[in-house]
Amino acid sequence: MNLADIETFLMIVKTKNITKTADNLFLSQPTVSHRLKLLEEELQVKLITRKKGYKQIELTTQGEEFIPIAERWVSIWRQMQLLKNSHEKLYLTIGCTDTLNSAILFDLYSEMLGAKEHIMNLHIKTHYSYELYGLLENHEIDLGFVYHHLQFKNIIARPVLREKMFLVQAATTELKKPVIHTDELNREWEIFISWEANYQIWHDQWVSKGERPRIEVDTFELLLHLMSDERMWVIAPISVVDRLKTLRQVYVSEIANPVQPPERITYEIKHKYPNEATLKAVQTFEERMVPYLCRKDWGYVGGMKKV
Repeated sequence: MNLADIETFLMIVKTKNITKTADNLFLSQPTVSHRLKLLEEELQVKLITRKKGYKQIELTTQGEEFIPIAERWVSIWRQMQLLKNSHEKLYLTIGCTDTLNSAILFDLYSEMLGAKEHIMNLHIKTHYSYELYGLLENHEIDLGFVYHHLQFKNIIARPVLREKMFLVQAATTELKKPVIHTDELNREWEIFISWEANYQIWHDQWVSKGERPRIEVDTFELLLHLMSDERMWVIAPISVVDRLKTLRQVYVSEIANPVQPPERITYEIKHKYPNEATLKAVQTFEERMVPYLCRKDWGYVGGMKKV
């Protein structure tokens, strides 16, 4: 069907008059009548009737029934034009652990949202590392970032960040030393976070020494609030330390234990057989992520930088 013919019909419906329709569309009356005739011939139905002595036209039953069809047709045509003229939109679903979202990728998300150009639509999910592998394998997320390298048949993992661990206390602590052994601190006031399996082993040997921590948390927000108590202390990777420093006054020390805590490794995980529709979005995100991590100077970044 021709758009001009349908728009002419809808104007006739609105004005109930051929002359007014011609005036509104800046057409001649014969042109309006010709368009209406072409539409009726294509549909093989009579849409309007003209009574002698009456200026207004009347719709036939088929004409009344055709109104919503004509309106939908015009609406679909306009949507097609918007689609044709719009820029390609990218959609990406990312899965991360809580501290990774809060400390490492938070500023990157903010940069992308604050960019002049609309880069992509982000859907961010927060889960434990082992949960993210399952979500990725089922294509419920397009890209994941985890602290544990697990073996999954259809998932590729690569390290993108290695971070040194530091000891963090409240800024008002009395024990202000640039280098501190964990034995110098009261274990009762440690906020424990199990960053990953190797760290857990180190912590069991050098800090807790077989005893369960008094308090263990798994979110950055809880850590932040608990650090308001000047007696509290935590061992955390540099990205978390930097984030804490922007939100609270803290004192940061290196760890003097003869065996240092293992660096925390962040892995990027992707599906071996990704959805074709998300490939460009994943690539765009990675292109922004790598220079962002390099600027942060937190450590080794995916084969590009090592400090």
